[in-house]
Amino acid sequence: MVSRDLRRALDGIGAPTAVIDLGAFDSNLDALAERARGLPIRIATKSLRTASAIERALEHPAYSGVLAYSVPEALTLHARGVRDIVIGYPSLDRRALADLLAEADATGTITLMIDSVAHLDVIDDVRRGLAEAGEGTAVGRSATAQHRDTAEAAAASVRVCIDVDSSFRPAEAWLGDRIHIGARRSPIREASSAAALAEQVAARPGFELVGLMFYEGQIAGTADAGRSARQAVVRALQRASIAELAERRAAVTAAVRDVAELEFVNGGGTGSFESSAVAGTLTELAAGSGLFSPALFDGYTHFRHSPAAFFATPVVRRPAPGWVTVFKGGFIASGVPGEDRAPTIAWPPGLEYSSLEGAGEVQTPLTGPGTEVLRIGDLVWFRHAKAGELAEHFNEFLVVSGATVVESWSTYRGEGLVL
Repeated sequence: MVSRDLRRALDGIGAPTAVIDLGAFDSNLDALAERARGLPIRIATKSLRTASAIERALEHPAYSGVLAYSVPEALTLHARGVRDIVIGYPSLDRRALADLLAEADATGTITLMIDSVAHLDVIDDVRRGLAEAGEGTAVGRSATAQHRDTAEAAAASVRVCIDVDSSFRPAEAWLGDRIHIGARRSPIREASSAAALAEQVAARPGFELVGLMFYEGQIAGTADAGRSARQAVVRALQRASIAELAERRAAVTAAVRDVAELEFVNGGGTGSFESSAVAGTLTELAAGSGLFSPALFDGYTHFRHSPAAFFATPVVRRPAPGWVTVFKGGFIASGVPGEDRAPTIAWPPGLEYSSLEGAGEVQTPLTGPGTEVLRIGDLVWFRHAKAGELAEHFNEFLVVSGATVVESWSTYRGEGLVL
């Protein structure tokens, strides 16, 4: 899992540290591009949270634009020269929205997400605040940024995208949403509700509906491999969900296109490229986790990417025969708590967590035959369960090519960004 060259690259380097295997990262760029079958890929930045990784991906011809997760992040990426930014979640951050309206060129290249008239109301309220502030007042993040005056900012047209619920509800006609499989993201689900919201956008001055987004987490983010009865059920539900969503997505898109000339219809995710790419409705796919290939993406039947992101931490104790203790290690992923949210031990083989302690905030005891090869100071390598969350624990990734650290990539945390 962790090559000898990768391990050699960290000889003598202080730990714990986070590491990117550049060869694996580039291989994953190509693998996702092949799986996309010609559709452009929008990079889901929350799964990387590292500007250099995002910029490297955007240099690949198969990748175009980003799917950011907050207005401040979008403005930060815009300041770095990234264009075509869609914010994947609605924002109620009024100061950040005012910054967006005030930033020259930003409203033309950043698209806000909505699923309710209430989101339009918040943006309009920010506009009113700018108008009341008086013409000529600078509003923005820094004295060096270019700003519109407040009168121009208040009148700026805002690009919006509608987030459409893409979960699976078996027997919805009889049970409603009592059986709901997938993320609860949006109240917009059917063609009628999507068209109604599109008409509300069209009727409001200062808004332009440019896109739709469909995220099918029950397919894209749920592993399907395995011989258990549970995994057989997962595969059956996913097949049913793919068929249901393809039909509903086509109906929603057609209804909204009757109201607005859409620039894009976004969907997919690392785990669902195969079904999403052939659906015929989407104009682009979105992915980010597949570039780092964290442990939660090991369990798919139809693809396997190369693990590219790791963290390594030293053995600091040998408390008893058959046991070692490493520094830190308790980087638990978000989601429903369970064993699959703990980091995966990547090297050496033959290690496992203590059933009574697990992965710890300050120290992590490990046991098993793999302890026999470890001495004080040796590194144990781990993979985080999820992709971008690893960047919340380190200021930088050391980037390794072959057996050499070739550069470092600052994470958002390392740049002092609170997004």
